[in-house]
Amino acid sequence: MEAYRQRTGASLTYAQLAERTGLSRSSLESLATRPAYNATLATVERICIALGCEPGDLLELEAAANQQAKAVRG
Repeated sequence: MEAYRQRTGASLTYAQLAERTGLSRSSLESLATRPAYNATLATVERICIALGCEPGDLLELEAAANQQAKAVRG
């Protein structure tokens, strides 16, 4: 939401984003504060549409998670 504010100059609250997306405020807060929160692609799509951005603007691949995935694959 900070990137949205920087890009548009408009602040957006969780309540406003919840209204725009149809998602609950608690789900949005969990997405923002819990690194391991498992969002569906439909959720990501709704947020992208509401914010006028691309999924890559919201998602970040962490090096530790990438290394762990490699170890699991063998």
